[in-house]
Amino acid sequence: MSSKRKNVGEMKEGGRSPFALSTDQLATLLDPKSVHALEALGGLQGLEHGLRTDRRAGLSTDETTLDGEPSPGLGGKDRSSSAESTGASPLSRVTSQAAGKPLPLVTHKDNQYADRKRIFGEHRLPDRESKSFLQLAWIALQDRVLILLSIAAVVSLALGLYQTFGSTHHEEGARIEWVEGVAIMAAIAIVVIVGALNDWQKERQFRRLNQKKEDRSVKVIRSGKPVRISVHDILVGDVMILEQGDVLPVDGVLIEGHNVSCDEASATGESDLVKKTPADTVSQLVKGGGSNIAKLDPFLLSGAKVLDGVGTFLVTAVGPHSLNGRTMMSLRDDPGLTPLQAKLNVLAGYIGKLGAGAGLLLFTVLLIEFLARLRTSTATAEQKGQSFLRILITSITIIVVAVPEGLPLAVTLSLAFATKKMTRENNLVRHLQSCETMGNATVICSDKTGTLTENVMTVVGGALGTGGVEFGEKATPSGGDDAAPHETPATESHGAEHVPTLNLSTPLSSEFRELVKQSIAINTTAFEGEEKGKATFIGTKTETALLDWARSSFGLESLSIERANHNLIQLFPFNSKQKCMGAVIKLPGNRFRLLIKGAPEVVLAQCSASISDPAHHISQEPVSEGHRKDIAARVSKYAKLSLRTLALAYRDFDAWPPSSTSLKIRTEGDQNEVSLTDVFNDMTWIALVAIQDPVRRGVPAAVATCGRASVTVKMVTGDNVETARAIARECGIIADEEGAVMEGTEFRRLSEEQMRVAARDLRVLARSSPEDKRILVKTLRSLGEVVAVTGDGTNDAPALKAADVGFSMGITGTEVAKEASDIILMDDNFSSIVKALAWGRAINDAVKKFLQFQITVNITAVVLTFISAVASEEERSVLSAIQLLWVNLIMDTFAALALATDPPNDSLFDREPEPRTAALINLTMWKMILGQSIYQLAVTLTLHFAGPSFLHYPEDQQRTLVFNVFVFMQIFKLVNSRRIDNKLNIFEGLHKNTLFMLMMSIMIIGQVIIIFFSSFVFGVVPLNGAQWGISLVLGFLSIPVGVLIRLFPDEWMWKSVSWIPIPAWLKRWRARKDTPDIEVGGGGFQDAMLSIKNDLTWLKKVRGGRLQALRWSMVKKEDHRPVSPSPPLFPMKSAVGMPGLLAASISGMPEVERRGSATEETMENHANEANK
Repeated sequence: MSSKRKNVGEMKEGGRSPFALSTDQLATLLDPKSVHALEALGGLQGLEHGLRTDRRAGLSTDETTLDGEPSPGLGGKDRSSSAESTGASPLSRVTSQAAGKPLPLVTHKDNQYADRKRIFGEHRLPDRESKSFLQLAWIALQDRVLILLSIAAVVSLALGLYQTFGSTHHEEGARIEWVEGVAIMAAIAIVVIVGALNDWQKERQFRRLNQKKEDRSVKVIRSGKPVRISVHDILVGDVMILEQGDVLPVDGVLIEGHNVSCDEASATGESDLVKKTPADTVSQLVKGGGSNIAKLDPFLLSGAKVLDGVGTFLVTAVGPHSLNGRTMMSLRDDPGLTPLQAKLNVLAGYIGKLGAGAGLLLFTVLLIEFLARLRTSTATAEQKGQSFLRILITSITIIVVAVPEGLPLAVTLSLAFATKKMTRENNLVRHLQSCETMGNATVICSDKTGTLTENVMTVVGGALGTGGVEFGEKATPSGGDDAAPHETPATESHGAEHVPTLNLSTPLSSEFRELVKQSIAINTTAFEGEEKGKATFIGTKTETALLDWARSSFGLESLSIERANHNLIQLFPFNSKQKCMGAVIKLPGNRFRLLIKGAPEVVLAQCSASISDPAHHISQEPVSEGHRKDIAARVSKYAKLSLRTLALAYRDFDAWPPSSTSLKIRTEGDQNEVSLTDVFNDMTWIALVAIQDPVRRGVPAAVATCGRASVTVKMVTGDNVETARAIARECGIIADEEGAVMEGTEFRRLSEEQMRVAARDLRVLARSSPEDKRILVKTLRSLGEVVAVTGDGTNDAPALKAADVGFSMGITGTEVAKEASDIILMDDNFSSIVKALAWGRAINDAVKKFLQFQITVNITAVVLTFISAVASEEERSVLSAIQLLWVNLIMDTFAALALATDPPNDSLFDREPEPRTAALINLTMWKMILGQSIYQLAVTLTLHFAGPSFLHYPEDQQRTLVFNVFVFMQIFKLVNSRRIDNKLNIFEGLHKNTLFMLMMSIMIIGQVIIIFFSSFVFGVVPLNGAQWGISLVLGFLSIPVGVLIRLFPDEWMWKSVSWIPIPAWLKRWRARKDTPDIEVGGGGFQDAMLSIKNDLTWLKKVRGGRLQALRWSMVKKEDHRPVSPSPPLFPMKSAVGMPGLLAASISGMPEVERRGSATEETMENHANEANK
C-alpha cells in the first residue's frame, strides 16, 4: 500500500470515523488482490462488521448518521450467526438480466447515509474542470487573423483620433475619423463574444449529455428488499446484485453466487475468464490449509464484465477510490473530433487557403495602386496613413470572411441539437459519430423479442406430456396458417384431451401439478416485487409469463414460500449457446432433481422418456420416433401462429454431485459444482408451452418507412424458422419469399462466397446465435453496406462492435451490450431506430445546407470586394470592413444556428442512402452555389457600377443600397438553402424550426437597425421607401432564381462544365483516387488521419484561437473497428467526400488518447513518406 494514502475519515471534515475500516485498509484487498489481506480484516464477517452492514439485508434505509464507535476487533463473535439468522439468501431475490417490469427507482433522502458518504465518498468522479466564459473568450481572441485585424483597428483608431483632435485644421462639420476603428473593434468583440457563447453552450450541452450517458440503474438489497437505484447512489457497504451481462461499477467481495465468471481484461489486461469464489468459502479453505489457494478469487473489480452466473457482493470501494475510478481519473481527456467535424475542418482549410490567397492578392494589387498614386497625391500624411490602413483592413477582412470557421460550428451545433432531440425520442447517443453514420445506413439487423414485438408475453397454449392433454383455444380443422395468433393457440392432435387454460388444473394429478410448479418457480431468476401498489413478478418476460401461468393454472402462491420449501442446490443460468437453463433441488429422502427449461428442439434431443399420463400420476414411457415427430409438428404449428415455444423436462438423481466418474466436477470453492453439459441427458419430457408476444404497434409502418428510404430490414432471432417467418411476415419484413429465411447453423456452414450471396437476399436469420449475427454483420460490411444492428445480450457485444452503428436495448439490454453500443434504445422499440435514421440524415443535410449557403456568400463577398476595390480610384471596396464583419457574423453564427437545427421531415425517407464515395458537395449543390453566386454578383456589380447612371442616387445612398441588397440576398438565400435537392418546397417543416425563424428575425432587425441607427458606425445612410423596396425585391428574387436553378437539369449542368480542361495535377490525383481498393485499417487509417492532420495544421497556423481547441487523435489498431474496403483517402478526398465516409468506415473512433513521443515519431515518419 502506498504511503501517500490518507485515512478518508481524517480527510473529510476531520471527524472521527464510526467505522472500523478505512479506505486505506479496504484498498489493500485489491491493490493487489490478496486473500491474506481479506483474512487479516476478518474475512467477509470482518468486512460486514467493520462497514456496519448486513450481508443478507444490506444497508438500512433508515441510516443517517451513525452513533457510537465500532469495537476494535474485526469479525466479532456477536455477528457470527448473522448469516444464518437473517432469513433467506439474498441470491433468491436476484433479478434476471433484463427486468421486464422494473423496480421503482429509489433515491437518497436528505442526510441519508451522511457518515457513510463522508468517510467513504460517493460513486461520482469529481467534475472535470471546464473553461469559464472569460477563458473561452480569451481563446477566441487568440485567432491570429483577429489579432492582426485588432492591431490595424487600434492604429486606425489612433490615426482617427489624431485627425479628429490633434490636427490644427478642421473642415466644417463633425469630424468622426475615429469611428471606423472603434466600429471594427466593437465588431471583433461581438465576434469573440458570440463565438465564446457558442462554445460555452456547446460544452454545457455535452456535459449534460455525458452525465445522462454515464447514469444507469443498478440493483441492490436495502432493508432486506431488492431495490433499483442510480449507479451514482451506490455506497460502500451496499449488498449489490450481479447478473450475467453486468459491467461492475464498483469494487467488492463476493458474498454468494452460482457459476460467477468475470472478464477482467479491461481492468487487469488478462483475457482469461476469472472464476469467482464466495468469500466465506475462501476463508474456510485458507484456515484449513487447502491447496490451490492462489487460484481462489472472491474479489470483484470495477470495470469487469460478468459473463456468466448470478450472485451478490459487498461493495468495498466507490468513485475515485475504486480501481476503475482511479484509472478513469488518470485518463481524463477531452473528446476528439467526429469524422464529419474533421472532414469539414479540412474543407475549411482549403477554403481558407483560397481566401488567404485572395486577401493577399487584393492587398498586393491595392498596395501597388496606392504606391503608384502616392507621388501625385495631395492628401495629408494622416489621410495617406488612413488610406493605407483601409487597404490593410479590407484585405484582412477578406480573409476573415473567407476562412469559414463556421463549418465546425455548424456540425457541432447540429450534433448537439440532434443528440438532445434524439434523447427525447428514446435514442441515447453514446458516440457522436454514430449520428452521422446512421443517416447513411443501408441495412438494419434487428432482434425480434422486445424490439419488433411488445415483449408482453402470455402463455396461450401447450401440450402436457407427450400430448395427451392440450390446453388453450381449440384450433380450426384447416390449421393455423390463416388464423390470427390469438384465435388458435392450440392444435389438433388425434386422441388429445383439450382443456381451457383456466380449467387446466382440474384434470391433472396433484403430483404432476407439483412438478410443473417446481419447474417454473424454482428454475427461474425472476422474483416477486410490487408495481404501482400491486404484487407482480419481476424478471424476463418469458419467465414472468410462465409464473403468471403457474399462478393462475396451478395455484402457485408466494415464490418465497415455494423456494423455502425446496432446497436449491445449484443453479445453471441461461446460456445462449446451450439455449436452456437449469436448477437442482433436494427432494425428501435425500434425492435430487434437475429441472430444465429451454428451446424445444434442444431439450427434446436430450430426452429419453416422457410423462405419459399427466391426469393420473407421473408415469414415464420411452420417447419414440413418433413422439418426436408429433412434438416437432406441434412446435411448427405454434410457430406458424407467431407463438414462441418452451419445453420443460426433469431428471432425478440419487446423489449430487452424481457419482459417475465421467463428470467434470469443479471443486475450487464452489461446493462441488457440476457442469450442465455433463448431466443434461437422459431427461424426462414434461410439457411444451406456447407463449404469445404480439408485434409492437407502429413496427409495420416503421419497416415500410425503411423500405421507402431504401434501407433493408433483416430480423435476427433465436426463435425457430416458422415463428420467425410468421413474425417477419406480420412486420412486413418478408412477403412470401421462402428463400429469404435461413437458420443460423445453415448460414454458418456456407462458404465465404455463398455467404456473401445469401447475405444480400436474407431477410430472416432464425435459430441464430450471437456469433451468427456477428458473421452476418461482417459479411454485409464486406459487401459495402452500412450496417446498423441491435443487441441486448452480453454475447451480442461482438456484433454491436462489428457494426457501423450498434443499438443496445435500454430496458432488456445488459451493461456489456450497452457499453459495446453506439446508441441506446431507451424504449427497446424498432420505431426509435427509424427516428435515429431520420436524425442522421438531418445532420448530414444540415451541414450540406450550411455549406451551400456559406460557399455562395464566400464567393460573392470575396469577388465583389476584390473587383470594387481594384476598380476604385481610392482603393476602396463597396463593402467596408465593418460591413464585411457583419456579413461574416451572419454567415458563421446566425446561419449555422438556423440551418443546423432543422428537424427531420418525412421527405428524408424518399431517397436512397448516399454511398461512401459520394461527394460532400454534390452536383446539385454546385449548381445552386454557382447559380446564386452569378445572380448575386450580377445584381451587386450592376448596382455598383451602372446604378448611378439610371438610379441617380448620391454616392453614399448608392453604396448603402448595394450593402442592403447584398445582405437581404443572403437572408433570402438562407431560406433557399433549406433544400439541397431539386425539389421546390423550400418551406417544408419551416414552422417546426422556431430557431430558424428567430435567427431570420434577428438578421432582419439587425440590418434595419444598422441602416437607420448606425450610419456613423457602418458608413451607411438611411434609405427611403423605394430603396427599401428595391432591396427587398432583389433579395426575394433569390427564391424564384433558386426555383429556376432547380428546374435546370443536372445533366445539362454536367455537360456545360465537362468541356473545361482538367489540369495535369488533378488528373494525377484522380489516377491515384482510382487505385485498387484497400482496407482502411491499421496503417491506412493512420495515413488518412495524418492527411487530415496536415490539412488542419495549416488552418490552425493561420487562425489559431478557437481552432487551437481541436484535438488530434491517432487510434490504436486494436481499438478501431474493422471496416469494409473503401478507396484510399487523400487530402482532397477528405475535403470532397460525403458526410459519413469516415464515420461509416471508422465509426468506433474512441476518445482522444494523449500521444507519447513514439506516436509523434511514427506520425512524422508517415508525413515524410507522404511528402516523398
